[in-house]
Amino acid sequence: MVDLKSQYQNIKTEVDEAIQNVIDNTAFIKGKQLTKFEQQLAEYTGAKHAIGCANGTDALQIALMALGLKPGNEVITTTFTFIATAEVIALLQLKPVFVDVNSDTFNLDIEAVKIAITPKTKAIIPVHLYGQSSEMEELLTIAAEHNIYIVEDSAQAIGTEYTFSTGNQKQTGTMGDIGCTSFFPSKNLGAFGDGGALFTNNDLFAEKIRSIVNHGSKVKYYHEFVGVNSRLDTLQAAILSVKLKNLDKYIEARQAAAKFYDEAFGSSNRITVPVRNSKSSHTFHQYTIQLKGISRDKLQQYLKQKGIPSMIYY
Repeated sequence: MVDLKSQYQNIKTEVDEAIQNVIDNTAFIKGKQLTKFEQQLAEYTGAKHAIGCANGTDALQIALMALGLKPGNEVITTTFTFIATAEVIALLQLKPVFVDVNSDTFNLDIEAVKIAITPKTKAIIPVHLYGQSSEMEELLTIAAEHNIYIVEDSAQAIGTEYTFSTGNQKQTGTMGDIGCTSFFPSKNLGAFGDGGALFTNNDLFAEKIRSIVNHGSKVKYYHEFVGVNSRLDTLQAAILSVKLKNLDKYIEARQAAAKFYDEAFGSSNRITVPVRNSKSSHTFHQYTIQLKGISRDKLQQYLKQKGIPSMIYY
């Protein structure tokens, strides 16, 4: 779905040089390029802390671990997402509580969230699906009223901006207690393998996250609690530093393509194009259409015959 080879060709010289520098320095784990990338990522997103990890799924798991949730605690999340969102909840023996999404944006239905809250609810995981932000102002208000944590799944929405009623703008992943993203190769900011990151403005959470990703350790061979082995390796960080400089350009290209599709499908009464939330920009990790009176399978086959890739999400 993404032409990664052409993307690489446009930045080949910089990427190759970045990779060679890591090889020359041989600091493949926790090298200086990782520190540099984390600083650049924090500056780009506006988060106080950006912390690399091995992948986006780990980012979600580490976020819940950092919050200190206990088995049986309830975590509200969406029915409509990639499995990783719910997978980590179950993995930690927490209880996933599923609520439906709005049929237009595919993001969490705020009224459904309100109904789902119980005394056991400890966190909400909104998913900024396809590159568009959930209704964060309402979710943050709900969380504050009930003393509930917000963990943002921003795996598909890095670079997306949400506008509050005050006019203040923030990027997805930086509004809740902890934000999570993925650098899977097909993402808008994709690595040359797996990778992920967590964002937080809370110093204590940041300190704990940095320990968790490194076996629960701050000082070598001293382990304060059970952690995981989930470091973003230096090679991926070096590559991502190069690609981060081009991220806005990649997003603009996706938005231009989306505009083209909007206009092309505009006269059709059988195709519904993505609905835009007026409070959020859209970075179009996916351009997702809905069909009326059309066989999805037959349309996919027709597109395939024309050399046009398409997939079902989800």
